[in-house]
Amino acid sequence: MRPKIFIDGEHGTTGLQISTRLAGRDDLEILSIPVDRRKDPAARADFLRAADIAILCLPDDAARESVALIGDAPTRVIDASTAHRVADGWAYGFPEMDKAQAKAISEAKYVANPGCWPQGPIATLRPLIRAGILPTTLPVSMHGISGYSGGGRQMVEDYVAKGEDAPEYLPYGLTFQHKHVPELKHYAGLSHDPLMQPVVGNFAQGMVTAVPLHLGTLDRVPTGAEIHAAIADHYAGLAHSVVEVAPYAPLERSSEVNPELYNDTNRMRLHVFANDSRAQAVLIAVYDNLGKGASGAAVQNMDLMLGV
Repeated sequence: MRPKIFIDGEHGTTGLQISTRLAGRDDLEILSIPVDRRKDPAARADFLRAADIAILCLPDDAARESVALIGDAPTRVIDASTAHRVADGWAYGFPEMDKAQAKAISEAKYVANPGCWPQGPIATLRPLIRAGILPTTLPVSMHGISGYSGGGRQMVEDYVAKGEDAPEYLPYGLTFQHKHVPELKHYAGLSHDPLMQPVVGNFAQGMVTAVPLHLGTLDRVPTGAEIHAAIADHYAGLAHSVVEVAPYAPLERSSEVNPELYNDTNRMRLHVFANDSRAQAVLIAVYDNLGKGASGAAVQNMDLMLGV
């Protein structure tokens, strides 16, 4: 019998992307609620409880409601909202985060899909903090640029409507209350809230995140090569990883640091750039905000939960 998958919120940006990625999968049975019943709690409960895995592509409060509607049914859940990212009892859906994380996801009833912005910084910072190269008390800032699809349906509609008049470079989150801060702090292993300064660009999808490091403030200053080796060692030991580490080389610029490079894939590539004489480095991640940053990650987690 084929596993039954229900996407609650299938008509939103992430839901549509997941539907596209699952199209043609004859190993799955996709349940789809009629459009006129999408907001009917009873109908949603029936579909949620009938599924083997429910993927929630909803605002936070609606995602919490869906979990409540499932109740004691055996349905397993992947939540793409921020509602459960740091909640007890939920496995964080970044399989490459630790050696045991893919197994934890495969066995979990509840999986919180990661946000797009935190994954790149977590992917680079966590191995360094776990290896003792960076302290948990390190003050961290991160910046980056994402396609406008990362802002959800309203932002997509605004950018499409404005066309060439849409802003090429739009900083946001300037009150420093970004909803992904708790997630980044928790899973990177930081003692203090990081400072996030995201930017939206006038392109549909793709992203680059960057974490600058002032290494001269540390008691022991690591070299760029040591930083790169620690990150590379972490990902080299993972089976079925979609995260790769670029070779370490002194470069003034790189065409691979391109936010659209991995669009429509689930890949993530990490880069380390450093100047040892200045004791400075920057950790860069390139990935698709709708791929590894959202729908691609959800499908990867679903496959782990199904043993695929």
